[in-house]
Amino acid sequence: MTTEPAQPSDAILERMMTLHPKVMDLVLDRMWRLLEALGNPQDALPPVIHLAGTNGKGSTQAMIRAGLEAAGKRVHAYTSPHLARFHERIRLAGDLIDEAALTALLDECDRANGGAQITFFEITTCAALLAFARTPADYTLLETGLGGRVDSTNVVARPALTVITPISIDHEQYLGTTLAQIAGEKAGILKRGVPCVVGPQPEEAMEVIEARAAKLGAPLMAHGQHWHAFEERGRLIYQDERGLLDLPLPALPGAHQIENAGAAIAALRMVQNDLAGASFDAVAEAAMRDVFWPARMQRLSHGPLCDAAPEAEVWLDGGHNPAAGKAIAAHLASLPPRETHLICGMLNTKDVTGYMAPLAPHVASLTAVPIPDAPATLSAEETAAAATRAGITASIATDSTAAIESIAQNRPDARILVCGSLYLAGAVLRENG
Repeated sequence: MTTEPAQPSDAILERMMTLHPKVMDLVLDRMWRLLEALGNPQDALPPVIHLAGTNGKGSTQAMIRAGLEAAGKRVHAYTSPHLARFHERIRLAGDLIDEAALTALLDECDRANGGAQITFFEITTCAALLAFARTPADYTLLETGLGGRVDSTNVVARPALTVITPISIDHEQYLGTTLAQIAGEKAGILKRGVPCVVGPQPEEAMEVIEARAAKLGAPLMAHGQHWHAFEERGRLIYQDERGLLDLPLPALPGAHQIENAGAAIAALRMVQNDLAGASFDAVAEAAMRDVFWPARMQRLSHGPLCDAAPEAEVWLDGGHNPAAGKAIAAHLASLPPRETHLICGMLNTKDVTGYMAPLAPHVASLTAVPIPDAPATLSAEETAAAATRAGITASIATDSTAAIESIAQNRPDARILVCGSLYLAGAVLRENG
């Protein structure tokens, strides 16, 4: 396995992990305290587009960024979790934050915090907001980490726009056990009078969003009501009250990306007046063509893992809930026939059987692996047992490399999908160089 040499930021990040006894503690009090000590950078950001949702936040944000950058805009972006390196979370005016800047920001936030209790996500979000406030740009894209109402990113008084991507059951221990409860948390990013783009939603979730929007006077631009997006003859068709766009399919594979693309185009529509001088058709086309978002049905084409199975197709996806399982299953069904084998590692906080059940008809086997350096990982034995319950022939391996080698030995021309967790995806990307 390849690893990068330790950097100064690594030591600071590791220390920040110890500042609160809980990984998750969803309140905003600690954020307000530290932001005040830092001079309230959240009030000095370039116009903010704030995204929440269960699935598709990262892909939708990446498409919005590709469109804005095609229009000549400088864009900050905040995402989580990272895959290979923490630096991926903070993009300053188009570029990932460099090591020297990250180290200085983390040090400054650590000193301002003064050893007080604060979660890792909270203090690193403060660092990102501080970086964004100090670096000139035209837009700031903020992706929630968990939920919305009390998410650490929900500290901007008046964003330019909010976006809610599809909501499904996930993180029940923090957000609630029903779609209505989870939607209530996600809808917490809505602000009075600020428009919100809404992706496809279950009826129960949409009712909650609509009620919250009505209470706040937040105009909605909702899928199925105000905009539509669908595939026709290998093209993406987007339509709203301003007209119809005939676009290339998004570079991110999967039928579910059509809906994410629609939400991204709808968001770009909402800021279209600020894109003067750029053809909106060209902006929307670039959002589809130029988007890149790793570990979302990503085809790996080189590296040690691919070398271990030179005749196989090797894919990577970080989805981890039942909705993601359905989306992956739909994409597998759309690919040319090829015997498909999963390599899967999951966290013990996830609905493992719910994730695997949609995949069962489309795969020949599942090799279960533990997720490296993840305290909440399911053991390979537990993951394999869940796969068996879902009707998938299962075995175990020590790691992804061993699993790929075993599959390739028996079926050299297999389609291999490594899946089940963004943390496993990150480990694979690091291992694959």
